[in-house]
Amino acid sequence: MIKYYRAALVCSALFLASFNTWADPAEERAEIDQESKSILQKVYKEEPAAKTLVNSSAGYATFSNVQVNLIFVAAGGGSGVVVDRSTGKRTYMSMGEGGIGLGLGAKDFRALFVFHTKEAMAQFVDDGWGFGAEADAAAKSGNKGAEASGGTTYGDITVYQLTEAGLALQATVKGTKYWKNDDLN
Repeated sequence: MIKYYRAALVCSALFLASFNTWADPAEERAEIDQESKSILQKVYKEEPAAKTLVNSSAGYATFSNVQVNLIFVAAGGGSGVVVDRSTGKRTYMSMGEGGIGLGLGAKDFRALFVFHTKEAMAQFVDDGWGFGAEADAAAKSGNKGAEASGGTTYGDITVYQLTEAGLALQATVKGTKYWKNDDLN
């Protein structure tokens, strides 16, 4: 029983550490922008066609997220930026997610959202909700390991997801909320 409490404490600490609220806003924006460049490079390496898709899109968003699954509950949080390709405007955002289902583990992943229309991008920035089912298995540390998860197109948005590190096995139904970060915009 103590093992479960320790695992819960470690996972909770990882989850809470993903919310860095003490950083200087300029430093935090610079960190998010650097992470965004890194995410794009990694996705382009794994999915070369994504570069053409991004270059012909209305805009894109990149997010860094830590997700924790403890048996029947899943939670996660992170941050990112939406880039309007026609104006260059950057909207800094936060995200949080929660769900139910079967799962165990923690993973650190990156996501790229490609908006095919200005309307889809505006709706994402203004409303920011996402809801869906997720089933995946990930075991990765550094450049070692493997990940299996579905990148999908939802209407006018294509989503790519890359696991950075973690060990997780899950099948969950979850809700995700994306919102403008008032401290960074």
